[in-house]
Amino acid sequence: MSQCAACSKPLTLEIELEDEDEVEYDQDATASGTEVPDSVELTCGCYFHWSSLQCLLDAYVMTQCPNCSKDVSSLNSSEEEQVLCNLNNEGGLQDGFDILPILKDESYLKAFPEERRCRAFLEFCAEGDVGAVLDLINSEEDEDVSMSSNGEAAAKPIDVLRYQDPTGSLSTGLHVAVSNGREEIVWLLLFLASRLELHNFPPDILEAAQTLGATREEQTGNVDIRVIEDSATRTAENLAQELGGKWEPWVQSGRLRPIMAGILPVF
Repeated sequence: MSQCAACSKPLTLEIELEDEDEVEYDQDATASGTEVPDSVELTCGCYFHWSSLQCLLDAYVMTQCPNCSKDVSSLNSSEEEQVLCNLNNEGGLQDGFDILPILKDESYLKAFPEERRCRAFLEFCAEGDVGAVLDLINSEEDEDVSMSSNGEAAAKPIDVLRYQDPTGSLSTGLHVAVSNGREEIVWLLLFLASRLELHNFPPDILEAAQTLGATREEQTGNVDIRVIEDSATRTAENLAQELGGKWEPWVQSGRLRPIMAGILPVF
């Protein structure tokens, strides 16, 4: 239990603690006050690091332990596959934690590392972090400029604003924001990636966009984000209709209504 089955290193993680955290971690930390538990115990009894999932991914075959090759999968109440583990980290011990979605996600990003930024974008949309979304988009634009300035042909960048999660339900950031009730993110994405006329935006939203440095590009030739469907063929408006509640005024206003080529919305 004291060592990772993959790398043979101790199952602890050294972290930098803020002053207010030192008391909280004092009982579990070492004399230096900077080590916390960092382990994943599979149902077969093998232990691996949590912070470095590479220890699991290097030899991970979805349903088998990479150390002993035993089947570690099971079915949940919905007959869906899961890989339960006991997770012990700085947040405490979590028994029966399903690690399979995280492993699938990390496996995908290992094969397609260029999409890591896009996945972070979706996470920020889910959390409602407007500043992080804008920072990510602006940093992407700066990176594109530096790549093209080398005089070499740069690969076509992924359109983060219209990115669809291929390992999930093909949701865009707009779908994710609606699902998580993040109205500010919805306004931001409509401002950046739709053809919704500016007069439909509340003055405080436009003022906030200007303050945060959000710039609206010409949308001619770009796909209106409201048109994009998830794997269930739902637009963000369809999803808002299903959820109701705070989204009812949005649906009634038509702000989320997709604009097809040559068709104008009716407000």
